[in-house]
Amino acid sequence: MKNQAIVNDLNALLADSIVFAQKLHHYHWRVSGESFYQLHARFEELYDRFGDLSDEFAERILMIGGEPLASLADALAGAEIAEDASVPSARVMVENVRDDLRLFHGKVRAAGAAADEVGDKGSAGVLDPIGDDLEKELWMLGAYLDG
Repeated sequence: MKNQAIVNDLNALLADSIVFAQKLHHYHWRVSGESFYQLHARFEELYDRFGDLSDEFAERILMIGGEPLASLADALAGAEIAEDASVPSARVMVENVRDDLRLFHGKVRAAGAAADEVGDKGSAGVLDPIGDDLEKELWMLGAYLDG
């Protein structure tokens, strides 16, 4: 398959988005402290967004003739973002989310560049706006942590 490298990149993003959505759910449920209301809502917005991204990645994989990963075990095996069963402080949760978003953003940008290189404008067109959105989210998380 001529698109296998792009399928692999998209499956890696799919794996990370699945694991990250669960991690965000966990943080949403367990956050506490002065920032509870703000972070509880923000984590919910983010896990909803990453659920949507999972769908976008899987559908794009199918559109270019690939097979999206299909199990939670496959997602865990293929993800660079790690689960977190601990209950860190609210600040550490935000730091962890920012670190995971940095990793994910780098992978999105690399996959978009790879898609551009092989002329897969459809995949690049999916990935580029995601990268732009993540840049804004990273800036916002940085502003929160620096405040």
